[in-house]
Amino acid sequence: MKLILREDVYNLGKSGELVSVKEGYARNYLLPRNLAMLASTANVRQLDHEKKVIELRQQKLKGGALEQAKKLEGTKVSIKRKVGEQEKLFGSVTALDIAEALAAAGHKLDRRLIHLPEPIRAVGEFPVEIRLHREVTAKLTVTVVGEAQA
Repeated sequence: MKLILREDVYNLGKSGELVSVKEGYARNYLLPRNLAMLASTANVRQLDHEKKVIELRQQKLKGGALEQAKKLEGTKVSIKRKVGEQEKLFGSVTALDIAEALAAAGHKLDRRLIHLPEPIRAVGEFPVEIRLHREVTAKLTVTVVGEAQA
């Protein structure tokens, strides 16, 4: 099924692109969330007209993301967790925990922007990447501290 993306979809394409996806993915995920529209001839003509609008919107979003990246770059966040023997955590630190710690520090972020390949399960300092835009990322340091040590 051919679709035109309205917004960036990770691992699929950028807004304004013509993509081909399976029918179920389009019907159950992309179309209900207004992430894409059917690629009819009228929609393709309308897309050509809207490409400049999309480009201007992406430039504006990139500018905002660059500003936010400057504020976040080098930020250090400390998260306390209970630890057991050999400095192992009870549970783990996830992107949601990092987003809450950033919100407490004054940086409001959506947890889906935080790229954490797997949850943190040990005490120490860990670099974390935040994807603010498809071309803008920021790196910060998350320090996991055991409650007994604090």
